[in-house]
Amino acid sequence: MSEIFFYGTMQRIDVSFRYSSIIRKVVGSPMVVWVFWLIAAGVLFVVEMMTLTFYLLWLSIGALAAGLVSLIVPEAILFQVVLGSLVALGLTIFSKPLVSRFRHSRGFKDTGTEIIGRQGVVVEPIEQGRYGQVKVGGDTWSATSEQSLGKDEVVRVVKRGTTIIEVERWGEMN
Repeated sequence: MSEIFFYGTMQRIDVSFRYSSIIRKVVGSPMVVWVFWLIAAGVLFVVEMMTLTFYLLWLSIGALAAGLVSLIVPEAILFQVVLGSLVALGLTIFSKPLVSRFRHSRGFKDTGTEIIGRQGVVVEPIEQGRYGQVKVGGDTWSATSEQSLGKDEVVRVVKRGTTIIEVERWGEMN
């Protein structure tokens, strides 16, 4: 009796770590799963380079970890997803205090805070309630304004958000 129970339990465990028939039809061979993880990691990394938030970087590293696991255990999809998620979550949780400590350390300069009060030139016209672009120094920023501003107008940076600055005409300082 105990042999039948043990054998049945082992069968259930074995089945839980295999592909379902649907995944087999979509993916095909278990050996190509790492390719999907690698593509996901690459796409997340490229999108991260455009957003500069670091959250997608951690997801990218998690997908890469899942891809490495899929090379070793290609049939354990659930294990790959859980491990990739845990890696991404762990990096997200543990990097916040490190970044905060780094930002508050002596000698750290956030280049974005130095932009307030600087002069810039409108590259793409700004309409009220819409975004345009302003070149400040060597950088081009998405910008908004309480007034409409035409191309090549000289402006002053009033406020900075994460990636968007607020500007006003250079002559209208409060």
